Amino acid sequence: MRIDLFTLFPELFPPVLGASIVGRARKKGLLQVCCHQLRDFSPDPRGRVDDTVFGGGKGMLLMAEPFARGLDALQEHTGRRPHILYMSPRGPVLTQQRARELAQMPGLAVLCGHYEGVDQRLLDEYQAEEVSIGDYVLTGGELPAAILVDAVSRMLPGVLAGEACFTEESHYGGLLEYPQYTRPEVWRGRAVPSVLLSGHHGDIQAWRQREALRITGQNRPDLLETYRQGHDV
Repeated sequence: MRIDLFTLFPELFPPVLGASIVGRARKKGLLQVCCHQLRDFSPDPRGRVDDTVFGGGKGMLLMAEPFARGLDALQEHTGRRPHILYMSPRGPVLTQQRARELAQMPGLAVLCGHYEGVDQRLLDEYQAEEVSIGDYVLTGGELPAAILVDAVSRMLPGVLAGEACFTEESHYGGLLEYPQYTRPEVWRGRAVPSVLLSGHHGDIQAWRQREALRITGQNRPDLLETYRQGHDV
């Protein structure tokens, strides 16, 4: 899969996307991430990419043309138009299900906003999908874009050791993940639940399901309600 990032700060990505699981996926050729400096596509000789907002207001707005030139150049280079995403607190919050769907696409182009965002006409012209990572505002779209790349890339075939690495995680099946433990069996007076030491796989799976339901109800009752609507719980 190829993911192209259009940003004013391409230097922010290599430390994050070059390490750990995503970094290994890139080295194995399972994932290609290309960072593009937005100023390289500016029609202005000085590389200007922003201007004041029509109608007044504080702050500057990223112009449509630099992004458009970058997307057009990408399409000409690859021979296909990628699915375009714009990281924005205005968009629907990224979910595990959407990450799985995006991982099925052959290519993604991610637009990283800054300042007051980007000219709406760009989003309309290229039918960009707006995506948020939460109900808060950051200084730019770079950190959300890195999170999106991580969430999507680990769903690609071969990136993780096996399907079980993500099918039992939080959100994959609609519930938050059950508690997990490792050695020693007793730590500071706290013992591992005895069922996990029993070797009885049926009892262990039943305990994990109960705990997933309990933790989801405790921390995310909204998720539990949605889960119950689709399951006999």
